[in-house]
Amino acid sequence: MSNTYVWLFFSCYFCCSKAMPAKLQQEAVNNRPVIGILTQIVSEEDMKPFGTTYIPSAYVKFTESGGSRVMPIRLTLDTAEYEDIFKKINGLLLIGGRADLETSDYAKVTRIFYRLALKANDEGDYFPIWGTCMGMQLLTVLVAGENLLVETTAQNVALSLNLTTEASSSRMFEGFPDKLMKALTHEPLTGNFHNFGVTVQTFQENEKLQSFFSMLSTNIAENGVHFVSTIEGKEYPFYGVQWHPEVNRFQWNRKSNFPHSANAVQLSTLLADFFINEGRRSLHQFDNPEEEEKSLIYNYTPIYAGNFTGYEQIYFF
Repeated sequence: MSNTYVWLFFSCYFCCSKAMPAKLQQEAVNNRPVIGILTQIVSEEDMKPFGTTYIPSAYVKFTESGGSRVMPIRLTLDTAEYEDIFKKINGLLLIGGRADLETSDYAKVTRIFYRLALKANDEGDYFPIWGTCMGMQLLTVLVAGENLLVETTAQNVALSLNLTTEASSSRMFEGFPDKLMKALTHEPLTGNFHNFGVTVQTFQENEKLQSFFSMLSTNIAENGVHFVSTIEGKEYPFYGVQWHPEVNRFQWNRKSNFPHSANAVQLSTLLADFFINEGRRSLHQFDNPEEEEKSLIYNYTPIYAGNFTGYEQIYFF
C-alpha cells in the first residue's frame, strides 16, 4: 500500500512539474547582455578633429565590469532604426556631458528609447535605463514633461550621501553591506561634476516626479541649495545618479577629485553589478551573432585624451 502512495505522489509531482509554465519554475535570465550607450555630440574644439560624437571609455569599462558588452548608439539614425536597436539591447546607459535637454539630438533620441522602454515594461518586457549626471537630469525632464533644473553647482567635489528613508528598501542598494552603507553617509565616496540639478523642494512639489521616482539621497550644493542626488523608479527599472560612479575605478586625472578609496571602489563595483543584473532580466537579442559582433564597441579603438580633456580615453565616432 505504501509503495502505491509513493508511486501516486511522484506521478502527480512530475505531471504538475511538466505542466507548470517555465516562467513560474525559474525566471529567464540573459547571461549575454548588451547595454546600449548613447553617444554625446562633440562640442569642445580640441575634440572636433577626432569625430562628431563620443563616449568616454570610463562608462564603457563601468558597463563591461558588470558583465555586459556595449553597443554605441549614434545620434544620426531614424526612429525605425532606434526601434530596431531597442529590440536587441538589454538596457540603456545615459552618460553625463553637456546638451540641451529638450531640443538636442541627444534629448530627442533618448525620448524615443524612453517611450519604448515605458511601453515594453508595461507589457512585461523588462528593460532598464540608467542615467548618470546629465543622464539623470534628462530622465527628470522626460518624466516631468518640462525642464525643472536650477543651479546646484557641485563641481569637482567628492561628497557623502544624505540617504533618505527610502534608500534602505530600494532595489539599487539592496544587498549592500551595512559597513558600506554607513561609509556612504560618512565618507566622500561620490564624485560630483555638475552645475545643475533638481532641488528637493521641486521634487517634492512636482506630482509627476514624486509619483514616478523614489528619492534615495540628497546633497547640498556649493550655493547652499538642497538637491536630489539619487533616484529610482517606483514601478519602472529606471535609475539616476547625479554623481559619477564610473570615475571611482576608471578615471585618474590628478586635477579631478575622483574617489579611489576601497569603499569608493566597492560602491562603483556593486552599482555596475546591479545595473547589469537588471539588464540580464531583458531577453532582447540580436537576429544573429554576426550582426551582434558588428554592433559592439569592440570594433572601435579609444584614443588617449588625457592631454587635452579630463578623460583618460575616449571613443570617437
